[in-house]
Amino acid sequence: MISLTYVSSATDLLDTTGLVDLLVDVRPRNEERGVTGMLLYSGGNIIQNLEGPDDVVDATFASIERDPRHRGVLVVLREEVEERGFPDWSMGFRELGGADLQGVSGFTDFLRRPVGSGLGDSSRAAYRLLELFRENMR
Repeated sequence: MISLTYVSSATDLLDTTGLVDLLVDVRPRNEERGVTGMLLYSGGNIIQNLEGPDDVVDATFASIERDPRHRGVLVVLREEVEERGFPDWSMGFRELGGADLQGVSGFTDFLRRPVGSGLGDSSRAAYRLLELFRENMR
């Protein structure tokens, strides 16, 4: 199983509706494919960790690279992992808080506060990259 973390920039800024639509659209597809991880969005900046079987993560990432909603896609970490560090697939947005997304499955408030519980030891490098994003993307 691999863990792949990349950064990119959105070609267009996403508003509240666009962010929620993305979460509602992408989460079920990732779940169906067996992909977990976390996507964080702040002011057009994106970091995402994807975890799962090598071929599935590679295919998912290849699709992301071709997606016209991204530019400057750069892999910052790719490593073999024994266990998932992110047991779910979730998204966090600096522009929205938990109150804005009540009832929407898959939202994480990671950009507003640390959310370390449930993350496995194998995710330390990926988790640290997500922390750096949270601390520096305002």
